[in-house]
Amino acid sequence: MKEATKRSIVRWIHIVLAIPIVGYIYSPFDQIPNYAPATRYLYVPILVLSGLWMWKGHFVRRLISRKSANQLPHENRPRIEA
Repeated sequence: MKEATKRSIVRWIHIVLAIPIVGYIYSPFDQIPNYAPATRYLYVPILVLSGLWMWKGHFVRRLISRKSANQLPHENRPRIEA
């Protein structure tokens, strides 16, 4: 999958999950308890993670690829004999 496609998918997830939060903010006060648990524990965390991924995802990918490049395969590791 191309990087542009991945960015587009994360961007659309971010936009779609922002819609219930807008509904939560502008809903009547008597309806807020119905939306509160889903908004607090589902929409906001996913929205925050997708936003952080769009902002600093390149840094995380670089760290992951650097760690995997520094690790030796199992068969090439030096043996420690006791």
